[in-house]
Order: sequence, then structure tokens, then C-alpha cells
Amino acid sequence: MAKKTSNPVMKGIIIAAAASVMWGISGTTLQLISQNLAIPATWMLSIRTFSAGIILLVISGFMYGKKTFNVFKRRDTTISVFSYAVFGLMANLLTFYYSIQTGNASAATILQYLSPLFIVLGGVLFKHRRPFRSDLIAFALALIGVFFAITKGSFSQLDLPLVSLLWGLGSGITAALYVVLPQRAADSNPPIVVLGWGTMIASVLFNLYRPFWVNPPHVSVELVASVATVVLFGTILPFSLLMWATRYAPSDVVSIMDALQPITTSILSVIFFNLHLSFVEIIGIALVIVAVYVLQAGRKKNLEAEMHY
Repeated sequence: MAKKTSNPVMKGIIIAAAASVMWGISGTTLQLISQNLAIPATWMLSIRTFSAGIILLVISGFMYGKKTFNVFKRRDTTISVFSYAVFGLMANLLTFYYSIQTGNASAATILQYLSPLFIVLGGVLFKHRRPFRSDLIAFALALIGVFFAITKGSFSQLDLPLVSLLWGLGSGITAALYVVLPQRAADSNPPIVVLGWGTMIASVLFNLYRPFWVNPPHVSVELVASVATVVLFGTILPFSLLMWATRYAPSDVVSIMDALQPITTSILSVIFFNLHLSFVEIIGIALVIVAVYVLQAGRKKNLEAEMHY
């Protein structure tokens, strides 16, 4: 019986890992194209959320018909969707971008990866929930691994302005929020419906600031490819998988899998950009793999103990 109980957690971990890998693919592709194209970030956010929102809602309409609007029939699910759209999805896209703009991508990624810590702290402060020791060990190992993989162990690369540090911490908090906030709505509605409405609400707000149809960049194959890649692998699939993962694994476990995003980027850079991985970076990747094992084994052990208790 205990063995069956542990399986859903591992399933959630695998789903969350797939989402992080897709974000890594999206980021690598966007980096490749952006070297030759100057695409304004505000325009990209507007077209990204609008395109993804439309596609998700159309798919939801075909799959669930009028039930697509059920998310707004209850006050608690409506609040969940709007808070997810504004304080989770939209806020994270913005804070992460400005953290990179005012500092550097390495520091921004590391700060965003602190999201599991914010989820654990939120559970301690608001739900009086104590984290498992294995969760903390896995988080520490993964954080060190990501640090090594991104910075090659150089602390000097973490020197950044205060404003970038604050944006980065905001990115970590909002990364935690986009895992936690949609759960109430996703409990009684399909994840694709929740994601579709959340993305569309974010799109409305982004386009109020920077409409994508006003002074758009020159349309080219590269531009269409970049938008399509970011919409599919950077929005629709990973965010859907992320909400699906929270049905099987706790929020802090799901969020830890964000570590695979920079790892994926490093591996793809080796393949497509002939990037040389140093010994320190390899250690970092190994630490993340160990962290995933510790996370899974610790959750299984604690769930079995709770079952027997």
C-alpha cells in the first residue's frame, strides 16, 4: 500500500522535470535567434501570452465546451485564476526579465531557483507545516549544483546591483506563486483551462502596456520561429505540465525540479554552441541528479512512515 502511495510523487517529479527541460529548450532557442534579431522584450511578452492564451482557450473549448467557463462560477476559483495570472505568471515573467536586464542571467536564474525555499517558508508561516529533512537536503544540493553549473563556481559572477538582487528575489517569490496560486482552481478544473484563462488575463494586461500589433518587429521566418518556440515550449506545454505535476507531488517538490532548466541549457549549449563544460560544471550537474534521488527517496520514506503510523 505504501509503495502505491509513493508512485504519484515520483510521477509529479517526472512531469515537473519535463516542464523544466522544455523551458531550457525554449531559452536556448530564443537565445540562438535573439543573437541575430532585436526583438523588444515587452512585445515578446505581449505576443507570447496572447498567442498561448488563444491557443489554450480554443483547445479547452473543443475539449470541454461550456465547462471552460466553469472556473468563474465559484468565487474561490475565480480569485485563484486572477491571482495566478497577475501575481504568478505575469509577475514572474516581468521580474525575471528585469533581474536579467539590471544584472545578469546567471544570478537571476539562481535567485529564481530559491522558489522552493519561499514555498517551504510559506508553508511554515501560514500552514504551520514542517518540511522534511530530505527536502532541505535536496534543496541545498540542487542549489549548489545549479550554482556550479551556471557560474563555474566563481562567486565574483554573483556581484550584482541591489536593484537586480531585489528583482531576482521577486522572481523567486513569483516562481513559487505560479506553482501555489492556481492549485485551488486546478483542483476542480482541467489544468489547461486554468492555464488558458491565466495566460489570457496576463495577455490583456501586457497588451494594455505594449500592444503587439502596434509597431511590431519586421516579420521573418526567424521571428515566427522564435515566437512559436517560446509559445509552445516556453508557455503552453511547461506551464500545463507544471500544474499537472502539483496534482501528484507537493509544491516544494515540483518547484525544486526547476533546477533542470539551466542544466538543460548547458547541455544544449554543448551540443549546438560547442560549449566546453568544466569539471566544476560537471560536478554541478551530478549534484542536481543526486538531489533528485534524495528528493524522491526522502518523500517515499516519509510517506511510508506516515502510512505505517
